[in-house]
Amino acid sequence: MSLTMKSKDQCKWDLVSLGEVMLRLDPGDRRIWTTRSFEVSEGGGEYNVARGLKRCFGLDTAIVTAIADNPVGRLLQDLIYQGGVDQSLVRWVDYDGVGRTVRNGLNFTERGFGVRPALGCSDRGHTAVSQLKSGDIDWDEVFGKLGARWFHTGGIFCALSETTPAVAMEAMQAAKRHGTVISYDLNYRESLWKAIGGKKRAQEVNRQLAPLVDVMIGNEEDFSAALGFEVQGMDENISNLQVEAFKKMIETVVKQFPFKVVATTLRKAKTASINDWGAICYDGGQFHEAKHRENLEIFDRVGGGDSFASGLIYGFLTGQGAQWAVDCGAAHGALAMTTPGDTTMATLKEVTQVMRGAGARIAR
Repeated sequence: MSLTMKSKDQCKWDLVSLGEVMLRLDPGDRRIWTTRSFEVSEGGGEYNVARGLKRCFGLDTAIVTAIADNPVGRLLQDLIYQGGVDQSLVRWVDYDGVGRTVRNGLNFTERGFGVRPALGCSDRGHTAVSQLKSGDIDWDEVFGKLGARWFHTGGIFCALSETTPAVAMEAMQAAKRHGTVISYDLNYRESLWKAIGGKKRAQEVNRQLAPLVDVMIGNEEDFSAALGFEVQGMDENISNLQVEAFKKMIETVVKQFPFKVVATTLRKAKTASINDWGAICYDGGQFHEAKHRENLEIFDRVGGGDSFASGLIYGFLTGQGAQWAVDCGAAHGALAMTTPGDTTMATLKEVTQVMRGAGARIAR
């Protein structure tokens, strides 16, 4: 294993994440524009990783974010309590009464079914976390005095505003000073970048941050749109051709950036309800592949990549090695997509059963 991590007795947390936590509103079996009721939950790309590591894998995690102090913010607080992620690093921002200057983000999400794809409609302009700027967080206290073994952030947070990339840079520099492993999920979202420079700006931001990253995570769209690396020779399925194309792309990436680990999910969406699913991890010059699951039945695909990331990170944090880590990530991601919401409802026992190839026979 190419990663060197601090021991837990040196650190308050196993992992600290930096990112936005939004209120997700799910219309269930209906469309956003036809429903009369929504199921609510919390979610956010970087937060989901911290929650998965706590709720499924039992590690100590914290979220660095900002929340407007109003009833919606307190609902988010209550939901985060259920996931067990430490909120001591959350910044509460005074609310102006109507949201002219600060608010909390909302994410309306349809799960999709069959030929109808999943659909997201986010309402997150001028949110509290998007207004974070350099100097707002004492990162030396987080990583030095209190201590974290691993730091995770990503492209969603960096796309929120003109100031958030500088916050990520500041956090990553402090994490590097204090020997904390840094992971970054490229998580390219066209809807977030299109008003602030599109792919060109995304690549500028991500390429500035990339030299500080130890573990780079993404899928084929992420590496292309967010870092500018094209995957040549892709076919329509998770086949040997696709795997080899990804390996060549990763070999090109690691020549330009000092990543110790690169991990990517492989997905072919046959329908919204049926996907092929797999993953590759590059560690120390070697490739490790997770089992390719054909015709995986999907209930809610949102958060599958985040759950892959948390399973992968768990494998490395517990010293299991790259092959076990990528298998764990792929299994956890597959399980997360069988339940509603962005966040995992799986248990460690279920993850290890799926890793061993256990079937879906009823347990009673």
